Amino acid sequence: MSVNKLSTEESYKTLNKIETDLLRPMTHHKGLELWILFLVLFFIIGGYAYFIQLRDGLGVTAMRDYTSWGMYIGNFVFFVAASLIGMFISSVLGLLKIKWITPITRIAEMIALAFAMWAGIVIVIDMGRPDRLLNVFLHGRFQSPILWDVTVVSTYVAISFLLLFLPLIPDAAVIRRRLPGLPKWQMKIYDLLYLGWEARPGQYLIIKKSMRILAILIIPVALAIHTVTSWLFASTLRAGWDTAIFGPYFVSGAFVAGVAAVIIAMYFFRYNYKLGDYITDFHFNRMGQVLVLVSAIYIYFNLNEYFVPAYKMRIAEKVHLVEMFTGHWSTLFWFTQIICLVIPAFLLIFKKMRRPSIMLWLSVLVLLGAWLKRFLIVVPVQQHPYLPIQNVPDSFHHYIPTGIEITLTILPIVGVLLIITIIAKLFPVISVWEVAHEKGVDESIIK
Repeated sequence: MSVNKLSTEESYKTLNKIETDLLRPMTHHKGLELWILFLVLFFIIGGYAYFIQLRDGLGVTAMRDYTSWGMYIGNFVFFVAASLIGMFISSVLGLLKIKWITPITRIAEMIALAFAMWAGIVIVIDMGRPDRLLNVFLHGRFQSPILWDVTVVSTYVAISFLLLFLPLIPDAAVIRRRLPGLPKWQMKIYDLLYLGWEARPGQYLIIKKSMRILAILIIPVALAIHTVTSWLFASTLRAGWDTAIFGPYFVSGAFVAGVAAVIIAMYFFRYNYKLGDYITDFHFNRMGQVLVLVSAIYIYFNLNEYFVPAYKMRIAEKVHLVEMFTGHWSTLFWFTQIICLVIPAFLLIFKKMRRPSIMLWLSVLVLLGAWLKRFLIVVPVQQHPYLPIQNVPDSFHHYIPTGIEITLTILPIVGVLLIITIIAKLFPVISVWEVAHEKGVDESIIK
């Protein structure tokens, strides 16, 4: 749908309002310093916990010979999942030219970049010898899915950075013009970033073409990042992992986690940054519909994950399913499936439930369920090996995360929040020039 161009006078008036509204949070940020201090303090605590783990070894965690993948790997799978939202919003919906995503595109890219960056760090946290990480690059074997995972994660981070960086160039020029009183170190960032921007039609064309190319490139990379992660599980013969559906199953679950994360961020930025004119009830309604769609697809794959092995009921599968449905893990399993997935998806079918405040809490439930689901994929399966667990200490029979492990699981989540907070402090969370274009403002005056 074409946008009616505004007159020069109307363009200046509209642009002034957009710039004022979207740049205001960069200078008026009540409580931001306290929030950053809280994140930094926990970061220091997490850093000390990692020092202890590095000094004493992975024995400070609950991971043993049998349950060798614990909360850390569950965290990694969750982070990779949430990072796919950038591809979904910017590429899938963007290439379809769906206009309503404009105010939330940058929010999705911020979340994608932060989660993707920390996904790699989570793997390092899980390593007993992080000093040997370089060997993956120096001596990696093509036959190893680990090498594939490292490659696609690194590539996805690079493309996500560019997708976030390119639209910031015109906004950096706007910030230099509108906020000259910012600290010198901050202005140097914008001086470097704006790259001599003059708002010429040719410059806009280069940015739009570049973003389109990146949006196309990131689709196979994003699908590969979670598909390869799923292969790390599916390439084994363990009951619960030995399935051919893990690729699309992981990807569909990633969209659920990512959409929920974006809805939570939308709510925060709308009310704390006073962006109600830009992130409207309409956007929440649309995102609620998207969440219903991706949840329905994910529920379908959940049914496949359990109904097919339940129908065949091989001995190893039976042990695993009984533990999940009625045994040790049943409470957590049914809470995750019913409370955190089925009920939110069902409620969001109704328009009355797609209000911002209601969607916030439903999205929190969905995001919590997304993390718990990854935990349930990773841990219980390892406690049912084909050979019996015998002649080992009692701690090998169970998995109860230690304080160090819990702290180092929360640390990356804090790291994600810190990255998003810093980006939101340095740049408008909604693209000034893209919103202005959508409103019909003349491109040449956005300098």
